[in-house]
Amino acid sequence: MKFLADLFPVVLFFGAYWLTRNMFVATAVAIVATFVQVLWAWIRHRKVETMQWVSLGLIVVLGGATLLFGDKHFIMWKPTALYWLMAGGLLIGELAGKNGIRALLGREVTLPEPVWRKLNYAWVAFFAVMGGLNLFVAYHFSEDVWVNFKLFGGLGLMIAFVVAQSLFLSRYIEDKQ
Repeated sequence: MKFLADLFPVVLFFGAYWLTRNMFVATAVAIVATFVQVLWAWIRHRKVETMQWVSLGLIVVLGGATLLFGDKHFIMWKPTALYWLMAGGLLIGELAGKNGIRALLGREVTLPEPVWRKLNYAWVAFFAVMGGLNLFVAYHFSEDVWVNFKLFGGLGLMIAFVVAQSLFLSRYIEDKQ
């Protein structure tokens, strides 16, 4: 459910774009939707996760720049900025001795330390590539293609990566029966 809730602004951005064929309307909808998402998290849990704050900051800054300057490229940079911030955070954490993926999954999965390190670096690489791929699509294809890629391409690649990662991890998971 949390995963679906995190997609809320992206799905509304996508819907607004395809209803209006206007990137500026879609950007405004995404800004409002992200505010609503953060407000909802605060009302429900009295806590907002760091990534939600980062996403809100990026959408306000880059989406706001898109609306203020009338330049669609600012909003097109938002996924890249988010991906690269996540890659950078995981990399810096690893170099500082704190594995971010282990912090997220360590309660559910027990893995040898070298596997946690490989997993963390795999996510760093994935996010770095996704950021570059987003820019490639944004600057080499039409706006319509980029909007579709933002939702379906990003989501599809994420699912494929998680499945591949699950297959990799399956040899380390012990059957408790």
